[in-house]
Amino acid sequence: MPYQVPDLRYPYDALEPHIDEATMRLHHDKHHQAYVDKANAALEDTEWEGLRPKEILTQLDDLPDDIRDTVRNNAGGQYNHCMLWRNMTPGGGGDPSGALGEAITSTFGSADNLRAEMKQAGIGQFGSGYAWLVHDGSGLAVLSTPNQDNPISDGKAPLLGIDVWEHAYYLKYQNKRPDYIDAFFHTVDWDTVAERFADV
Repeated sequence: MPYQVPDLRYPYDALEPHIDEATMRLHHDKHHQAYVDKANAALEDTEWEGLRPKEILTQLDDLPDDIRDTVRNNAGGQYNHCMLWRNMTPGGGGDPSGALGEAITSTFGSADNLRAEMKQAGIGQFGSGYAWLVHDGSGLAVLSTPNQDNPISDGKAPLLGIDVWEHAYYLKYQNKRPDYIDAFFHTVDWDTVAERFADV
């Protein structure tokens, strides 16, 4: 079945004042749709058609040379954005609790320290990309990736990603990526992140 852009679980304006309605509409309806369309076109009539993005992104080296980059960018865009919409929720933010909260405190010292590390990863990502909280096989870690790359391609389990492409924030925050990242943390759905952590 071809990839599709999933409906949001909340109205476009539900994340205001942190993420504005205009950005959500453009990001979800236009940018995400473009990744889906390009991924579907590249995979059509290949043996890879019908595989989930997660499966494809763990086997990128096996893809034919003529479609590898296109699929990496656009199946990655599908996977990353599906995660992104679920990473956010109205009334989100605060600190994680339970096993995830304990792991974050053990690794980073506090949730505030985690936010600071992810913020620095996002600010330091040159050009477009993501800042990630991942489980790297031995524990939690923070890293960044360029473009629509996902840590799953390197054997790591992505738990929370912050989209730092300009289209994710420029309408409201212009060139103030640090302010956007601060605002993003007020939307985080820690319950969803905790579910991912429990599955590692």
